[in-house]
Amino acid sequence: MAFVLDASVAAAWFLPDEQHDAADRLMSEIRSTVGLVPALFWFETRNLFLVAERRGRLKQGEPLLLMTQLRGLPLEDAGSGGDGLVLELAARYALTAYDASYVALARTRGLPLATGDRKMAAAARGEGVTVVGPLEHEH
Repeated sequence: MAFVLDASVAAAWFLPDEQHDAADRLMSEIRSTVGLVPALFWFETRNLFLVAERRGRLKQGEPLLLMTQLRGLPLEDAGSGGDGLVLELAARYALTAYDASYVALARTRGLPLATGDRKMAAAARGEGVTVVGPLEHEH
């Protein structure tokens, strides 16, 4: 099953203190499918790993290693999305444009959204998008 992947799930895959069983199941699934990500995903994950290194959660140099591992997964960069839908969803659900881009991609492609972000998950559900991963059983 293909899905749109939010950076919070990537963090759960690679940061030891954020691991989650549901995120681990998605890691198993992605090896046999493809995950779609908006272009900003790569900036968000770089920043997540960099901040984790600065706070001592990762060793020096680990962010580059983790980015290399992440880029080795079957993730498809779907670009930046359409401005109209992203802005519309951001306004409707009081999301950042960053978070709205994940919801917009999932809605446009008709794919589930893998996220650990409750506000993003609620917006996705409001748009008829299935949520998978750490929040799939919350409503």
